[in-house]
Amino acid sequence: MNPIYISPGVRTPFVKAGGSFSGHVALELSVPVAKAMADVAAPDFLVWGQVIPDVMVSNIGRELVFEAGLNPDTPAFSTVLACSTSFMGAIEAAGMIGKGGTHLALVGGAETMSHVPLALSTAAADRIVAEFAKNPRGAAEMIAATTAADFQLPGQAWANKQSGRSQGQHTEDTARHFGISRQAQDERALLSHRAAIAGQDDGFFNDLLVPFAGVTQDAIPRRDTSLERLSTLRPAFDPVAGTITAGNASPLTDGAAGVWVADAEGMKKLGREPAVRLVDWQIAAMDFRHSDEGILMAPARAIPRLLSQHRLRFADIASWNIHEAFAAQVLANIAAASDPVYRRDKAGVDFDLGDFDWTRVNPHGGSLSIGHPFAATGARILSQAAKELQACPSGTYGIVSLCADGGQGTVALLQRV
Repeated sequence: MNPIYISPGVRTPFVKAGGSFSGHVALELSVPVAKAMADVAAPDFLVWGQVIPDVMVSNIGRELVFEAGLNPDTPAFSTVLACSTSFMGAIEAAGMIGKGGTHLALVGGAETMSHVPLALSTAAADRIVAEFAKNPRGAAEMIAATTAADFQLPGQAWANKQSGRSQGQHTEDTARHFGISRQAQDERALLSHRAAIAGQDDGFFNDLLVPFAGVTQDAIPRRDTSLERLSTLRPAFDPVAGTITAGNASPLTDGAAGVWVADAEGMKKLGREPAVRLVDWQIAAMDFRHSDEGILMAPARAIPRLLSQHRLRFADIASWNIHEAFAAQVLANIAAASDPVYRRDKAGVDFDLGDFDWTRVNPHGGSLSIGHPFAATGARILSQAAKELQACPSGTYGIVSLCADGGQGTVALLQRV
């Protein structure tokens, strides 16, 4: 089998939605990332993602080729898997590398959560389009006369279509089901901020970032946060009994990120030695509609399956980069994956994984502190994990895990070669 390697790309700094990047759309955020990466090497193809749709852009990957000034002969396509979008793009690219004369893929995604598209209802859109074909002026008058009833307005922000509930509401279920306390969530959030700040201070992120709109570093990590401050925040999704707050949930974020996927020939194009191999991956899904576990628990199935297939235990993994949509979701997934009964019943795994070492989780911070632009997070985490493993001895293993809306999750096993 042709070995596939992950090599760090670059990203914009991440900022809160409504902040410094609010005047830009996802394609504009993507351009400096793709330009900077293409200056290193010309990709054989490009995979890009955007979760929140832009009705004027049907294939952000192909548009990015033109907007960033890449060779227009570069094939490009778009992909979407909620919060695992650019992670899924990397898996797709890995399956294509070495075939069709391709050796190097530029993979990533962008999100401007500052902008929420509003859509006309199907009935209203059909009426206006039909009128426009015979009477453009009449159609314009119809548009001017539209009311709130003519639009598909979200009753719950970022609600899942099947349940009509937000991820935060579902994760309150998770916290209750697994007994995840408010204090444990706040402690996990504080650790994330401290790790991200330490990474900024020691320069870890310097070669992973490209400036955009005058911003040179992530704006979300809080140097001044503390357990005392976090404890004062009100619940965001359940005002009566809730434990999830703005402090222990990832913020709405704007940003773009990229990562390289390559074989040995592709690594030569990059001018880099093969360092971090994509050993294997696992995608899992669960029917959250008939479960009180919540919507983000698929990694608790994927992680045991992936480790057991390679006869690895928790202790064999030196670095865990786990997406922090919510602190409760991180804590619950590891608690579930650590439970032999849960592993057997839900993941179909009867293999002793041993004890989990929390000191190995997100050594340079995660989505709670760095931010979470949906389509960019996978590439951000993969680049971060690859850079961390590059500093490790040969043979060192790392796990990257992302949960995704719809009850899905993606997990990858990486190894320092």
